[in-house]
Amino acid sequence: MRVIGGAARGRRLREPNGESIRPTSDMVKESIFNIVQFDIEGRSVLDLYAGTGQLGIEALSRGARSCIFVDRDPTAAKLIRENVKTCAFSDNAHIFARDALTYLKGAGKFDLIFCDPPYDSDLAGKTLLQIIEFDKLNLNGIIICETRTDTTLPDVPPPYELQKEYRYGKVRISRFVRL
Repeated sequence: MRVIGGAARGRRLREPNGESIRPTSDMVKESIFNIVQFDIEGRSVLDLYAGTGQLGIEALSRGARSCIFVDRDPTAAKLIRENVKTCAFSDNAHIFARDALTYLKGAGKFDLIFCDPPYDSDLAGKTLLQIIEFDKLNLNGIIICETRTDTTLPDVPPPYELQKEYRYGKVRISRFVRL
């Protein structure tokens, strides 16, 4: 697992031991960043269910102003800290070992939110609805939600909108925007 673009390009990220964390594949990660390539620089990012932190780190590498990483697993939070330090992004990153849904209640607004919960849970839909309920996106903000292709996500009310879905094998990337 490595950073694929930007200032930290080529840096190797530490991977988890065991199977408690499922990192996004490099192919899917590259596709995600092709989708948001013009929507990163200078933006505030939230990486929910961050795991290794690779999505937020990739955003920082490509010019995001800041990133908050949230994962309830203390082992994941430690791994994120190590990966952020390896890439020299400690000044632009904040890491919280907390439940994502609890974190959202008191969080500010963001320009880009990555939502990549465990596939075998119902957290993708719950998280999406909570982001909308608490209005956590700035105007023209983006949510990138990674799920299995067979996961049903809820319809979103205006001013939020499902803009496009992409499929990569068994993975679906859904791009939501706030208009």
